[in-house]
Amino acid sequence: MSKFRVRLTLIFITLLGLSMLVVGIFTAKLSEDKYIVFLEESMKHEIGIISTSIDMKKSGAESELTQYYNAQALRLKQTFDARITFITKDGKVLGESDHDPVTMENHLNRPEIQEAQKFGSGSNQRLSDTIHEKLLYVAVVVPDNQSPIGFIRMAMTLNTVDQSVKQLWTLLLWGLSILFIIAAIVSYRIAHNLTRPLEKITRVAHQITHMNYQSRVKIRKKDEIGQLGQAINTMADSLQLQMNRILEDESRLKSVLENMMSGIVMIDREERIVLLNRSAEEFLGFSTDELLGKKYNEAKQQFEFTQLISECIESGDHIRDEMIFYFPEERILEVNVSPMSQANEEWAGVLIVLHNITAVRRLERMRSEFVANVSHELKTPIAAVKGFAETLLAGAMDDKEIAKQFLQIIFDESERLNRLIGDILELSKIESKRIPLHFSPVEMHSLVERSLHMMRSEAEKKQISLEMIVDEDIYIEADEDRIRQILINLLSNGISYTPEGGQVKVEVTPLYSDGEEDYDRVLMIISDTGIGIPKKDLPRIFERFYRVDKARSRMSGGTGLGLSIVKHLVELHKGSIQVESEPGIGTKFLIELPVIY
Repeated sequence: MSKFRVRLTLIFITLLGLSMLVVGIFTAKLSEDKYIVFLEESMKHEIGIISTSIDMKKSGAESELTQYYNAQALRLKQTFDARITFITKDGKVLGESDHDPVTMENHLNRPEIQEAQKFGSGSNQRLSDTIHEKLLYVAVVVPDNQSPIGFIRMAMTLNTVDQSVKQLWTLLLWGLSILFIIAAIVSYRIAHNLTRPLEKITRVAHQITHMNYQSRVKIRKKDEIGQLGQAINTMADSLQLQMNRILEDESRLKSVLENMMSGIVMIDREERIVLLNRSAEEFLGFSTDELLGKKYNEAKQQFEFTQLISECIESGDHIRDEMIFYFPEERILEVNVSPMSQANEEWAGVLIVLHNITAVRRLERMRSEFVANVSHELKTPIAAVKGFAETLLAGAMDDKEIAKQFLQIIFDESERLNRLIGDILELSKIESKRIPLHFSPVEMHSLVERSLHMMRSEAEKKQISLEMIVDEDIYIEADEDRIRQILINLLSNGISYTPEGGQVKVEVTPLYSDGEEDYDRVLMIISDTGIGIPKKDLPRIFERFYRVDKARSRMSGGTGLGLSIVKHLVELHKGSIQVESEPGIGTKFLIELPVIY
């Protein structure tokens, strides 16, 4: 049982008990007063009867009068079962039923006598000096022609009244006890009915404060408590809706922050790092646990970055700069530091946005290098064409042999220029994904065989043997023309950089995943016994216009774009390409393609 229910029950019982006690006291007092009033009236009536039967005008000696009235008092006591006293008008006791009147003092100053002198009758309750009991005294004036000649006083013990009051109190106490028990039971039930729904409402309110917004009050009545429960439920519905929206917004914001390519760092007004996302962790080289809660100048960041934050805090202006971060790896980052303010425009901290522009700068450098390389590559054949044409115009046309040689050189350089422009346009289309790929099942044995056949005449000029190891019935889904282009470029490279009498070989092998019966990938290996590639040049051979041996490459008519085209075509087929090479031994290109695009 709850403390509130106990307190409410005690309040009900206390109020009811006090009410019944007051009613009992009032009832007992009223009964006592009515009984005494009734007794007084009865005694006055009896005194009236006595006054008619006793001659208060009797004369004689004092001893005779005392004897007479004393005898009458004793007789009347037996009749009325009361104490009778005869008193003269000056207060002298003439007769007394319970005491010797001679020894009794003057009664003129008794309250009932004084009241009778004023109103004709009087009464008083007090402890008797003679018999030492509480008595009710009633005195009545005996008149004679409108003037009193004496007093008749009757006294009765109040023990009967006390006994009656005690009996009344006993009955009242029993009745009050029974009523008290009944009231306690009724009060408990009332308190239970009142507090039980309130306790449920309180429990639900506590659960809501502990973020359990699913809790609801079961409403059985539509009274005030039911309306309170309905209000709690409505509040819970509203809070749950708002919390769901907050959680959804928080989840979206967290998802956005965690998946942003830009790094986000937030510093509060106390200069402590309070937020950073996954990208910021990667850029700065520290985890959230290592940085959260620390001051920015204690976070072991490089000096320039810390100075930039300090400058923004001091000036309150947005600052943008580019920095090279060397840990955990070298990156070029664009750093934007902006001051934050609250609604009252009070400074609230700093927001830092980090953009990784390493790739952008690398692309810009590559673009610049590409333009420079294209200009250089175009300039060489154009200069040759121009030079030999000027020589012919200057008179070399007269010598047919020389003119023929010069025209052949002009033709070769024009062809080289045409191939270069074609490769540049082809690479541009591939990189911008503007060439459509037409996928269809490709049978690898026949494709490799046809490709080797196309290159056989060029290989025979250098007495280079072409071989293939390809099982029949190996299929992939691909663009057949582009796969052939990959093979032709790699075979052409192999033939160009393989000395006379060497060998170029093509292998195609199916690859199986663990537990699979059907192959899901195909490995193509194009190997040669050529001059090989130095280890330091291997990471860059797929770059545009990159040549290991520039002089020999130009002599062979290469444009420096073939391997770059091959790499992009392989990636368009969701494949991968690797190169293995040892100088003086040969080079091996490994291309892995999925069977199904």
